[in-house]
Amino acid sequence: MRLVTIEQARTQVAAMPHHDAQLQLYVGAAEQAAEDFLNRQVYATADDLAVAVINGSAGEEPIVVNDAIRAAVLLITGHLFRNREDVTGEATHQLPSGAHSLLWPHRRGLGV
Repeated sequence: MRLVTIEQARTQVAAMPHHDAQLQLYVGAAEQAAEDFLNRQVYATADDLAVAVINGSAGEEPIVVNDAIRAAVLLITGHLFRNREDVTGEATHQLPSGAHSLLWPHRRGLGV
């Protein structure tokens, strides 16, 4: 289950329904980028987390999505949607600064 809906993503970037396939890709990438930065798995609901814990796939210190994480995923999605080419004037390998600020308090460990 996704952390943000296609409707939320569409609203974030002011897209039309014909962009949905592209937005699904960007939402998936944004969610993965957020989880990679957080060094933990994020679940859409407490029930999803409970199932993952029971089957042993929850990872270390899993978390249920909150508004800060959801907003960060939307910011990253918007960044990906606006910067669809590899070459831009921005550092595309970094999280947008707003997303970074929203995710930082929920990060586990410093990573490498």
